[in-house]
Amino acid sequence: VVVAIDAGHGGEDPGAIGPGRIMEKQVTLNISRKLAARIDRVPGYRAMLVRTGDYYIPLRQRVRIARDQRADLFVSVHADAFHNSRVTGGSVYTLSDRGASSENARWLAEKENRSDLIGGVGDVPLNDKDDMLAHVLLDLSMSANRSASIEAGQYVLAQLRGVGRLHKRRVEQA
Repeated sequence: VVVAIDAGHGGEDPGAIGPGRIMEKQVTLNISRKLAARIDRVPGYRAMLVRTGDYYIPLRQRVRIARDQRADLFVSVHADAFHNSRVTGGSVYTLSDRGASSENARWLAEKENRSDLIGGVGDVPLNDKDDMLAHVLLDLSMSANRSASIEAGQYVLAQLRGVGRLHKRRVEQA
């Protein structure tokens, strides 16, 4: 199982800036490296870091890097700040129906990329399918991915409960 770990922000994008001017891009890279080391110790699992240093990668490129490595799971690590310092804790998000729908539309619109893999289904080329069939196949795949993502998110959330405070008590979608 290949787990792509995306350390949020990087380079000219520092992300949130916390007490002592600590930058989210540094925190997320450190957490991502530690998470990758732990995953690599589990037999049958391999972690790959999307970003290995302090540089910026656009979101679409981050996803492409994970796909090129045939990642089974994409985890993006963030360390948000909030204007009220009393607000603390972890949260877990998955891609929402709205986001998934816009990604679906984008994939279909990019004719040169229609042979991309349908996540979670395997090697299913779309370039030989008419637009309606490609749309249905992509929609079915995205529905299955959202369900699996929520299930994985619930597991991660349960594990977070054991190590710290939660900001959100359920898996959120955005």
